[in-house]
Amino acid sequence: MTLSSVSIALTGSGGAGVMTAGQILLDAAAKAGFYGLMGRTLGPQIRGGESAALLRLATGPVDGPDDGYDILLAFDWGNIERFQDELPLNTGGLIIADPHQGAVPDIMLTGDDIRTAMVPFHDLAKPIAGGRVNMVGLGLIAALIGLDPAFLLDRVARQLAGKGEAALEASRAALAAGAAAAADIAGVSPLAAPAPRTGDRWSITGNDAAGLGAIQGGVRFCAAYPITPATDILEWLAPNLPKVGGTLVQCEDELASINMIIGSSFGGTPSLTATSGPGLALMTESLGLAVASETPVVVVNVQRGGPSTGIPTKSEQADLNIAVNGLHGDAPHVVTAPLSIGDCLFTTQWSVHLAEAMQTAVIVLSDQTLGQSRAIIDPPADLAFVGKRRVPERIEAPYERYAVTADGVSPMALPGQEGGAYTGDGLEHDPVGHPSTQTAHHQAQLDKRRRKVEGFDYGDHWAEVDGDPDADIAIVTWGSTAAPAREAMARARALGFKVRLVAVRLIHPVPVDRLRYALSGVSRVLVVEQNHDGQYWRHLRAHMDLPGTVAALHRPGPVGLRPREILARLQSQ
Repeated sequence: MTLSSVSIALTGSGGAGVMTAGQILLDAAAKAGFYGLMGRTLGPQIRGGESAALLRLATGPVDGPDDGYDILLAFDWGNIERFQDELPLNTGGLIIADPHQGAVPDIMLTGDDIRTAMVPFHDLAKPIAGGRVNMVGLGLIAALIGLDPAFLLDRVARQLAGKGEAALEASRAALAAGAAAAADIAGVSPLAAPAPRTGDRWSITGNDAAGLGAIQGGVRFCAAYPITPATDILEWLAPNLPKVGGTLVQCEDELASINMIIGSSFGGTPSLTATSGPGLALMTESLGLAVASETPVVVVNVQRGGPSTGIPTKSEQADLNIAVNGLHGDAPHVVTAPLSIGDCLFTTQWSVHLAEAMQTAVIVLSDQTLGQSRAIIDPPADLAFVGKRRVPERIEAPYERYAVTADGVSPMALPGQEGGAYTGDGLEHDPVGHPSTQTAHHQAQLDKRRRKVEGFDYGDHWAEVDGDPDADIAIVTWGSTAAPAREAMARARALGFKVRLVAVRLIHPVPVDRLRYALSGVSRVLVVEQNHDGQYWRHLRAHMDLPGTVAALHRPGPVGLRPREILARLQSQ
């Protein structure tokens, strides 16, 4: 018997090389023709400490984790209780541990038919000059799942390039020792052979993809302050923006970041910042300035557990409320959410287009699961969404920067354009831009700013709709929960259920008419998300009546929703 998908968790304390081993395994599997996904879970430490590499390797594309893990390899048990809930084992799952690190903790033996195998990783590595336990474990795992060691050796050689032949030989010996130890472990089904590869594949994280999407969308300036888990976007953009003539500035705080990109955009350069929940909270006043002055900006918010400092290294979808409602006054803007690691590219690129076309603020709600997980994917389709704002070709006095137009968008002059000087600040204004307290001006400008975001043609990109056209039940979801929801839908259909999935990319404004059409014929709706209060479910209820019987499945992080949970809810509704 062979498997189409296998899930593996590697755990250990700082220095065990867990992440390095996981990355090599993912790269080797990709080289062999498999698809894959690697997430990571960390403790609250700045450096070192406990960690786990969470992998899923498969013969076909995978966007999210399975219900649990088939193999858990623990180099040690240091602080395992901190993330035991994030390491559920599938029925019949195998725990592999070093007997010198103590017995398997009872908290890890709560699943059904859990098996254990004791392998002395440290003893196997010790006789090898320069041998490391993570290489022993890597050789063992590769042998268990049937991964050709040639691909493993190739990736190890790349990883150790420049460290000398002795280091490479030590790793070869450690891999061989681990592979030999695998012969004593029975009952593990290998992966099925992958289908022949038909083209190149990408190895990319959601944060890297967001950076690439920003550049492809036309962003040429980024100002930001580092914050977990968004910093990776800045680290990717720092060397890549200059390649296209752009610039990145690391600011002293989030207040400086948002105000710098407003200034850059005012000057005509598409601009972006990246942050997480605490940073977004600091940016809300200036986001109101962007809305009032109709200056396009994009904020990529990679969500983490909250409130306040919360759980910085864990994922949660709990910033929807502040993203939608956090700006004071009536401040219409746009909120989007990528649906997969690869979709972080498209959604960020599309968001730049929306910001520029509508001259407003767009907040992109990614999260730690998407942002810091790495996937082997087919290259996304190359869609030509490049931000393009409406600029006057010729200006006649008086220049009405905020002219009330049919679509709510008025031409935005660039600094230095003859006759195009105007006041752009946070005060309410007349069509020319002069500060005004007149009721008529306030009403007209409020209507104008609302009209452009509610009347804009978002096209088919507002959501991904999939499943049965005659479905009786629909799953409505957003962001990273789209992956387990899609897998739950596939399982439900295999059981004979008629199910439809509506994975929403346009969070706000709510695309009421399109959502009603997508749900036509449905008598039951299940809204799925990862936060405590069901924020998207409540957001939808505030704007429309969902058809039939409506239920909500929501809980906070750090444990992500699993396909079997969603399937169980579908079956019981």
